[in-house]
Amino acid sequence: MKALYHDIILIMACLLILPVCSSGQDKLVVDINGNGHYRSVQEALNSLPDSAPLPRTIFIRKGIYKEKIFIKKANLILEGEDRAGTLLIFSIARDEWRCDHPDDWGVATLNIIASDITLKNLTITNNFGFDFSPRTIVCTGDTANKQKILRKDGHQMALRTMPPATRLKAVNCHFRAYGGDTVSPWEVFNGLWYFKDCIMEGGVDFYCPRGWAWAENCEFISHTGTAAIWHDGSAHKDSKTVLVNCRFKGYDGFPLGRYHRDAQFYLVNCRFAANMRDTPIYRVPTGNIFQWGERVYYFNCHREGGSDYKWYADNLPDGLTANDITPQWVFGDRWKPWIN
Repeated sequence: MKALYHDIILIMACLLILPVCSSGQDKLVVDINGNGHYRSVQEALNSLPDSAPLPRTIFIRKGIYKEKIFIKKANLILEGEDRAGTLLIFSIARDEWRCDHPDDWGVATLNIIASDITLKNLTITNNFGFDFSPRTIVCTGDTANKQKILRKDGHQMALRTMPPATRLKAVNCHFRAYGGDTVSPWEVFNGLWYFKDCIMEGGVDFYCPRGWAWAENCEFISHTGTAAIWHDGSAHKDSKTVLVNCRFKGYDGFPLGRYHRDAQFYLVNCRFAANMRDTPIYRVPTGNIFQWGERVYYFNCHREGGSDYKWYADNLPDGLTANDITPQWVFGDRWKPWIN
C-alpha cells in the first residue's frame, strides 16, 4: 500500500504541481515554505523506496533547512536550487556525540551510509564552531573524568560517510565548519569520491578522504589547525587523493597537509595563498606501520603573491605526466562520475 500511495503522489505531482517526472526518474521537490511535496529533506528521503533502477532526484528549493540528515537509500541525487541560497545546517560537536554513541552515525549535518549519492548546488554546514560558546558536558564515554570540555576547533563534520558507502559525487557544493574533519568520506577499502567546483572550509584535516579521491577546481579555506588536507590510502597501494586546479587559503601560517597512515597525494596546477606556512605535507609520528614510504607529488603548483617554496617543485613519478592524471586514471573502470 505504501508503494502504491507513493506512485499516486508522484503522478499527481507530475500532473498538478511541477514537472516532477523526468526520463522515468522520481523527482520530489522540497520547499521549506510548503510549495513542494515536502517541507524537509529528511521527509522526502523517508518517502522513497529503499531501491530503484534509476537515480531518484530530490530538488531542494532555496531556504535554510535546519536538520540533521540521514541517507540510507542508494542511488539518489540531492540537488539544490542555488548553492548560496540552499542551506542545510545543523550544529553538533563530535566530542559531544561520542559521549553517548558508539560510532559516528549521526555526527554530521549530512550522514551517508548508502552508495551512489550525488550532491549538487548545496551549502552544507556544521554550525557548532561558528556559534560556539564554551561549556563542559557530562560525558559517560570519558572513562577518566566523566566530563568533557567542548572546543571551538574540535571535530565538526558537515559530511560523514559510513562504510560501506562509496561512489559519492559532489558538484558546486559548499561544505562549512570551523573545526576539523568537515568533509569526511571514509571507506579505506573501496571508497571512491569525486568533488568538482566545491568550497571546503574548516580546521585540522578538514578534507580527509580515505581510499580514492578526486577534487577539481575546488577552494580550501583553513580556519585553524595543523593541516588542511589529509589522506588514508593504507588499504591499497594504488589508493590516492588527487587535487587539480585547486586553491588554498586561510589564517596566517596555515599548513597544507599531513597523514597518519600510508597515503598518496597528487597536487596539479594548484595555487597557494602567500601566507601558507613553509611546511611540506608531512607524516605524523605514530606507531602505524608504513608500507610504501612517502608519496607526495606536485606539478605546476605556485604561491600567489610570493616566491615558491622548494618543497612543492615538480616531482611526478618517472613515466607519469600531468596529462595522465585524470579521473579515469584515479578510478579506472570502477566508476565514471565525470560522464553524467
